Amino acid sequence: MKNQYNKTITACFVGYIVQAIVNNFVPLLFLFFQKNYHVPISQITLLVTFNFGIQLLVDLLSVRFVDRIGYRVSMVMAHVLAAAGLILLTVLPEVIPIPFIGILTSVMIYAVGGGLLEVLVSPVVEACPSDNKEKAMSLLHSFYCWGHAGVVLISTLFFHVAGIDNWKILAIIWAVIPLGNAFVFSKVPMEPLLADGEAGLGLKDLFRLKIFWILLIMMICAGASEQAVSQWASAFAEKGLGISKAAGDLAGPMAFAILMGTSRLFYGKYGDRINLDHFMIFSTFLCILSYLGISLLSMPMLSLIACAVCGLSVGIAWPGTFSKASAALPKGGTAMFALLALGGDIGCSGGPTLVGMVSGALGDNMKMGILSGIIFPVLLLIGIILCRMANGEFSE
Repeated sequence: MKNQYNKTITACFVGYIVQAIVNNFVPLLFLFFQKNYHVPISQITLLVTFNFGIQLLVDLLSVRFVDRIGYRVSMVMAHVLAAAGLILLTVLPEVIPIPFIGILTSVMIYAVGGGLLEVLVSPVVEACPSDNKEKAMSLLHSFYCWGHAGVVLISTLFFHVAGIDNWKILAIIWAVIPLGNAFVFSKVPMEPLLADGEAGLGLKDLFRLKIFWILLIMMICAGASEQAVSQWASAFAEKGLGISKAAGDLAGPMAFAILMGTSRLFYGKYGDRINLDHFMIFSTFLCILSYLGISLLSMPMLSLIACAVCGLSVGIAWPGTFSKASAALPKGGTAMFALLALGGDIGCSGGPTLVGMVSGALGDNMKMGILSGIIFPVLLLIGIILCRMANGEFSE
């Protein structure tokens, strides 16, 4: 019975690779767009904000429409929109008088797909029959990391061999993946998140539960702990070590993504033998130590190693919080997953913003900026402990 759902779970893995494509491919072209389409850097920056803002909006609105139209239709639609945005990116800037409007329109379309994927993929895996859902969830989230690393490596190789002027070919190649996965999702078996006749908790019901607020804050802190370092790792490597942009990307965010994926893969393989709370507590302590290492170690190379270790330490935070939410609130339904995704996205935006603001206020002191971000793993650790207490697990 469970074997027939292996294709569904595999399709979900590919779904997170699709999300990695739509989030990480276009940023590799920012300087090219600036040069060839004469787009000022202020508008280039707006693309990041716009992509993130659309995904936040989709997280919020999906509470209302996903259950009505169904998970299968929503999942197929998410992949089609992701592919459409990538394909239109190769067309609209050339046919619209203002190229930036064409780029922005394309980003808007694939951002809707990316936002839907963030809401849908985890609950689809959660609904599939599985002996250990925590393992499946951790393994699932590792595929975003592998997708991120793969997009950067393959795109960099393509640009080196074929030239960045041929980026449109690569955009079409990347678009084939969501199109193929949309077809797969139209066929694979899918289980409802809740049993027939059961209704998920509504927004008001969730907001009345103390455990939900703890989980939501944990999710915000998970996203912030991850992105506060990840978003600044390349700049930190380039500035601290004086190495090239390409080498900085490989030594910074690439190493971060690979080690974060390794952590999730490790728990995905051995999670049935490991207590999730213990693993999350240990990882969060390691995260706090990595923040201290990045900020306080005097040797730049050691600080860079601490950046990579931070990737290893935050790997379990996001999928672990999802798993704890599913166990604590089995009737949370679509609303719970959508709000947790929203919280994670808020953290992903807020963490780097705090680091940037503090760094700027202290004369571009990036080390002190990252040190300010230590508040997020500290709050995450407190949240894990409170969550255990709320579930009566501190009775021993």
